[in-house]
Amino acid sequence: MNVKIIALGAALAAAALPSPADAGCRGCGVAAGVVGGLAAGAIIGSALAGPRYAEPAPPPVYYAPEPAYVAEEPACHVERQRFWDGYSWRHRRVEVCD
Repeated sequence: MNVKIIALGAALAAAALPSPADAGCRGCGVAAGVVGGLAAGAIIGSALAGPRYAEPAPPPVYYAPEPAYVAEEPACHVERQRFWDGYSWRHRRVEVCD
């Protein structure tokens, strides 16, 4: 916005400077005024017609992706258990499901 205001001021200052060359043109002052007015109007209009945002956009919402594989049965593993068989301690492998 500040750049547009500076450009507007420069355009108005350039339009206000007198032209040293007058080669017998009797209607050139009017044409220069019309062109300068159109340029100033275009600059002011574009500065005022900039985008206006009522409120900022809401932040994006992120969801965790669904798992690719869902286990339907509980996971099982093999454990080594110690037991007494009546004579001594022994070991056996037992499948345990959580």
